[in-house]
Amino acid sequence: MVMKPSTKTFTVHTDYLFDSKKKAFVEDTSITVDPETGLITKVYQRKAALPAETKEPDIDLRGRCVLPGLVDAHTHILLHAYSETPSDYQMRDESLVERVIRATNHCRAALLAGYTTYRDLGTESAADADVHIRDCINRGIIPGPRMYCATECLASSGGYEIRHENKIGGQELPRISDPCDGPVGCRAGVRRRLGAGADVIKFYADYRKRALRFPQGGWPGCPAIAFPPEQDILSGQRNPNLLLFQQDEMDAMVTEAKLARAPVAAHASSAEAVRMAAKAGVTTVEHGFEPMKGTSAMQEMKDNGTIFVPTLAVLETALDTKQMKPILAQVKEAFDKGIKLACGGDTGAFPHGDNAREIELMLDAEVPLEEVLTAATLHGWKACGGDWCGKKFGCIGEGYAADIIALEGDVRKDLKALRRVDFVMKDAKVWKCNGEAVGMSTIGETSACAPAADEGRAVTA
Repeated sequence: MVMKPSTKTFTVHTDYLFDSKKKAFVEDTSITVDPETGLITKVYQRKAALPAETKEPDIDLRGRCVLPGLVDAHTHILLHAYSETPSDYQMRDESLVERVIRATNHCRAALLAGYTTYRDLGTESAADADVHIRDCINRGIIPGPRMYCATECLASSGGYEIRHENKIGGQELPRISDPCDGPVGCRAGVRRRLGAGADVIKFYADYRKRALRFPQGGWPGCPAIAFPPEQDILSGQRNPNLLLFQQDEMDAMVTEAKLARAPVAAHASSAEAVRMAAKAGVTTVEHGFEPMKGTSAMQEMKDNGTIFVPTLAVLETALDTKQMKPILAQVKEAFDKGIKLACGGDTGAFPHGDNAREIELMLDAEVPLEEVLTAATLHGWKACGGDWCGKKFGCIGEGYAADIIALEGDVRKDLKALRRVDFVMKDAKVWKCNGEAVGMSTIGETSACAPAADEGRAVTA
């Protein structure tokens, strides 16, 4: 791609930044940015020292750890933390107005946390609202990450629903998936989602679909089921993860989506669901937390180039340290086998803005830092569709989106620096500088950063 120079370009200067293609930190690098296109036009290593003060409109990020804008590859912008309100109550009882207003706050929190891109994998009973939130961001009405949306997810009939015992008298509940069955019906489901504006197709390869066989108490005073099978998220038989689709149905969804150049994400918890989804050719497998040892699930992911999004952060909300240990080990095994990883925490089930927890847990799994940072940037772009995205991001390179963040502290020495995002630029527009939000009150205004009181260098845009 040949970049035409602009007279309105400015340059961002760094001491050290993370190169997600090289999977390494590089020193003394400057980045030329074009605000008219929102793209990086040039990246070069300086051969001469810079003056102590950088002249406007250039930006001086020396002394900070610079990264490409982060990508959360598994989010739900229309959900808030389950610790505040269980998901069933959010999906069933909260008004769409409330959920959309909450979502605008979530968008802002994510952006200020350094997440310049979200792959949003399902609205959870809010129909196609994510598409319209995406469009509001793209139109400059609200601040937020670049969004790639799934709208409603696809599931088989009765597969992914709000479970409720009282269905007498025609009582209806919001649907939380778009049901489809058989290869023909599954192709039609993909077409419906694409027609609704989806960027990515998500289907449930498996789910706990037999909740009403041994229902748990749903209201005050509800008598308990006597002597039910044991239940635990990993191996319980009270309501286990079961396949929702057969292989020909998964194949049909992936084939139809790829005809439209749309990536496919598969919710798959069990090894068999992972194996079948990878065999079908999905772009990503989400979760995959049940044991895969002794199965061909990992080999199928590797052979098909499937990206693994293990969503460790959401699992941590339901499991203790002992239960997390084998899941972390399985992620490390997948990495050691050469399976690409992407960072996505199932954010929404825990607070937007705390997205970095997924990076921290991948590091706890003993995946090397440079590999985890690549999973949180360039592999996030690939999870969103790669060249099908319509834009390159996840890397600081010529022709890529000018998504640049800076940390207060060196992440190589202090992992807590991931929580101290000091500077955020998305599409060449500055949203945070010196730890403070800028340009949020009037979306169309020029964002400007004054230097921090204790700094001698100018930081302006």
